[in-house]
Amino acid sequence: MNLPTRLSLIGLLCTSLWSGGYAQTPNPSRATPQAADYIVAVVNSEPITNGELRTAMQRISREFRQQQIALPPESELRREVLERLINERAQLQFAQETGIKIEEAVIDQAEQTVAQQNRMDLAGLHQQLAKDGLTRAQFRLQLKDQLTLNRLQERDVEPRLRISEADIDRALEEKKAAFNDPAAQQVNLAHLLISLPENATPEQIAQRQQLAQKTRERIRAGESFSTLVQEVSAADHTDGGQMGLRRADRYPPSFVTATEKLAVGEVSDIVRSDAGFHLLKVVERRAAEMPQPTVVQSHARHILLKAESPAERKNAVARLTEFKKRIESGAASFESVARQHSADSSAADGGDLGWVSPGVFVPEFEEPMNRLAFGEISTPVVSRFGVHLIQMLERKRAPMTNREVREMIRAQLRESRFESTLTTWIQEIRANTFVELR
Repeated sequence: MNLPTRLSLIGLLCTSLWSGGYAQTPNPSRATPQAADYIVAVVNSEPITNGELRTAMQRISREFRQQQIALPPESELRREVLERLINERAQLQFAQETGIKIEEAVIDQAEQTVAQQNRMDLAGLHQQLAKDGLTRAQFRLQLKDQLTLNRLQERDVEPRLRISEADIDRALEEKKAAFNDPAAQQVNLAHLLISLPENATPEQIAQRQQLAQKTRERIRAGESFSTLVQEVSAADHTDGGQMGLRRADRYPPSFVTATEKLAVGEVSDIVRSDAGFHLLKVVERRAAEMPQPTVVQSHARHILLKAESPAERKNAVARLTEFKKRIESGAASFESVARQHSADSSAADGGDLGWVSPGVFVPEFEEPMNRLAFGEISTPVVSRFGVHLIQMLERKRAPMTNREVREMIRAQLRESRFESTLTTWIQEIRANTFVELR
């Protein structure tokens, strides 16, 4: 078994609370084992306890069962989970040593996102956590650790994923080549079959082969293929034996080989099969076309209140909550409130942000926006720019520009190379970490 190494806040937040996605952390400080517990490993000077290990094993076991994945033997699972805990602990220590800090406002936003993902408010989230035996402090510590790991990997792993313009050009050429593959072309073949009876004798085979040869000669002499289909073919006579436009790889390989170099209107040589002798005419051929890539664009508007300190953020959240009540009650329009209060250049347009493609906005704004239904107004959303109230107006699917296509390919290449790059980086962190197994 090989547990996934990549850590993603998105994956974490999308896990339902009731699926056991948030394991209980017996001790939020992660430093001192409980009296009835014992240490199973030391990472530099920080212990990992058996309680932590058992909790992580239980969580992963639940996830495996929910995904209907067979569990490995307990000893193997224990070894893999402990290795993962050690690697995560080493990364967290390295992040702290190199100055990575997660602001309380970012944890607040992550906590709010979890609540929204589970369709509840913060009070409901905290009640559910308590039922699961998890305090809010423990839960926020888990969020902080996950955010720290993500930020660390963004800082140290992402820069290693250098995708050149030449890499993108090669990937695009490979995609085009795949569509130029003869097997991907669409072909309409007309089919004439001189059939063989079951357990045919050599004399019968020779007789039918001779008929096929004479039929081929008649076609070369100018007789109509469709007329001869009606006269001698044992296959379907519909439309002169046409089998319809389909991908070449949906025909028998022998048919493709016999016709792949023929022009439209030409007839193949005789093709022998267990069914008999075949003649094939190319009626139509269409080269496969690369589909036009599209992207879902969003049209939203927002109200932004600047906030830098925790007190300012708290005040902004309260003000925007009140704005939302007024708008939803009909006492004010979103546009008028945006024009009057939004600290953004879009205020003059009533907060209208226009049509945008994915990736234009920062993730902490875009992710809550994408979860909104048409006309729905978000709860206050904290981003690096302040606190927002967002309303989703409409969405549409639009063709991607050449630049967007290249950026999509770049992202795909980065994703395909991420795991190996991350694994190498983790090994480097581990090599500089003192680990004692007990």
